[in-house]
Amino acid sequence: MINEQTTPMFRRGYRLQWEEVQNCHVILYPEGMAKLNDSATLILELVDGQRTLADIIAVLNTRFPEAGGVDDDVKEFFAAAREQKWIIFREPA
Repeated sequence: MINEQTTPMFRRGYRLQWEEVQNCHVILYPEGMAKLNDSATLILELVDGQRTLADIIAVLNTRFPEAGGVDDDVKEFFAAAREQKWIIFREPA
C-alpha cells in the first residue's frame, strides 16, 4: 500500500490535459495518450507536486461526503496510475 505522506507527481513528460477532439481529459505522454473518466480527472487535477496523498484524500472526502470515504478508492487509483507509469511518489523529507 502507498504511504499517505508521500507526494504524487506526474512523471517527466506526462501531463493532464483537456483534449477537445476526445471531449475528455487525457494523460499525454511521449508514446501517446490515455483517456480519463471523470473520477480519474477529479483525482489527478489535485496532483500538483505539493499535496500529499493524505491531502488529496482529505480534499476529496470533503467534496464528496456522501461517498462515505474515498480513501481506499483513491489509493487503488494511485497504485494503478503508478503501475501505468503516469505517477511517481516523492517520499516525505
